[in-house]
Amino acid sequence: MQPTRVGKGVMPLTEHLRELRHRLVASMLALAITTVVGWLLRGWLLHQLTGPACTITHVHGIGQPTRQCHNGLLVNTGILSPLSLSFKVALTAGVILASPVWSYQLWAFIAPGLYKREKKYALGFAFAAVPLFFGGSYLAYEVFPKALQVLTSFNPSSFSLSLPGEEFLGFFLRMVLVFGLSFEMPLLMVLLNYLGIVSADRLRSWWRQTVFLIFVFAAVATPTGDPLTMTVLAVPICVLYFLALVVATLHDRAGERRLAGSPDGQLDDHQASAPDLTPSALDLPEPVNISRLVSAQPTAAHPDDPA
Repeated sequence: MQPTRVGKGVMPLTEHLRELRHRLVASMLALAITTVVGWLLRGWLLHQLTGPACTITHVHGIGQPTRQCHNGLLVNTGILSPLSLSFKVALTAGVILASPVWSYQLWAFIAPGLYKREKKYALGFAFAAVPLFFGGSYLAYEVFPKALQVLTSFNPSSFSLSLPGEEFLGFFLRMVLVFGLSFEMPLLMVLLNYLGIVSADRLRSWWRQTVFLIFVFAAVATPTGDPLTMTVLAVPICVLYFLALVVATLHDRAGERRLAGSPDGQLDDHQASAPDLTPSALDLPEPVNISRLVSAQPTAAHPDDPA
């Protein structure tokens, strides 16, 4: 990152650290406020989160059945487990709700060190990354009940099952993180294309290998490993990949049209442009007429001239 310029000088390290502290304080303040909101909504959030586990009917838990969870599958172990679970739910909700604030603070800190074109691209992709991540997270929430159904189906009928609250929440958050970040990969491809690192033709030539790797990644990343859950994750990523390929192709074609209008547009990237040998007019002063200067009468007599 190039140094931030203030006037004609360069921002010193202390100014960078002071700005970083300001950004961190603003982000932490927003996170504290949204975490309080998540704490107030923790009952509703826990009900939405634990609903898929409590509707499983083919297993019975070791916990006491409750009105919200009839199968007694979810349990808390330890004195501090209820408090820890509630705080983790509130903090997770706070991070999600405060994401517009801390993502903007991150952008505002790195933006002065970017070139104008990089700044434009980075801002656009930062805004596009948020809905893509939320889309992947929502898909994880929809797949979550199926994943629980598959995993709990391996429990023998002679055994009871218990899902500790913190383990249950950690499993859900891992799924959300994997699905959300997976939806960011096509966006990264478009960003690399816009920065000129990889061309659309190169991306198009890799499509078979890319689709294969997407399915391999989905098989490894999904916790259940069953073909249905793997396909649910892999197919949307493949669709996003081909959409990214279309965007990269349109971007490269627009660049080719701009180059076609310039004199050097048909040159290879490693070929030097032809020099312009057309002579240009020189701005020389007009010639001086010596005879006119000699015959001219002096305007004033010099003291050394003879009378």
